[in-house]
Amino acid sequence: MGQLFRPSANTIARVSIIGGLIGLILIGIALYQLNRSSFSTGILIAKEQPIPFSHKHHVAALGIDCRFCHTSAETSPFAGIPPTAICMKCHSILWNTSPMLEPVRQSFDSGEPLRWNRVHDLPDHVYFDHSIHLASGIGCAACHGDVSTMPLMRKNATLHMQWCLNCHRNPEKFVGPKEELFNSQWHTPEGFSGEQAKLAREFDIKSKMNCSTCHR
Repeated sequence: MGQLFRPSANTIARVSIIGGLIGLILIGIALYQLNRSSFSTGILIAKEQPIPFSHKHHVAALGIDCRFCHTSAETSPFAGIPPTAICMKCHSILWNTSPMLEPVRQSFDSGEPLRWNRVHDLPDHVYFDHSIHLASGIGCAACHGDVSTMPLMRKNATLHMQWCLNCHRNPEKFVGPKEELFNSQWHTPEGFSGEQAKLAREFDIKSKMNCSTCHR
């Protein structure tokens, strides 16, 4: 009985297996890169909002503190999306006839809140508490970046679990002085300094690597 396959079939089989394995590796790399890309994470991509609110104008130009709008950041898990009444503290006088701010005036008159699109939106299975991080010396810029440079709000970090763990493993590297917690332009120094060690003791910072810290 003659051979069913020619001798060259062995070579073809080997090339096919090796090619398949290389293909699977390349697909894995591509999926990994896609998962970390702006397309997936939304980093540096501004979301459309009911009005084009500029942190750059309000924070950098006018010097408005984070807590003026995000009133519950120091006292609760959620920093708070400012109600229209806060906007109208200024805009009932300033730019009070601007067409761009018409949605704000309508919201204030009707009592119907503006529907902002969340920029930093963690999955439902992740627990995050703003007040705990601030009380531990982790300032706004550690997660949100320098909002004073953002005409439209955008994500500064992936918010992936690995990114969070990078801080949770060595939180003392990211701690800042109390007077700089709401300064969006303040950044922790490179490396680890004696000043940071002092701050870590002051805030009683400890590494939090337990799953239940964030998954409750």
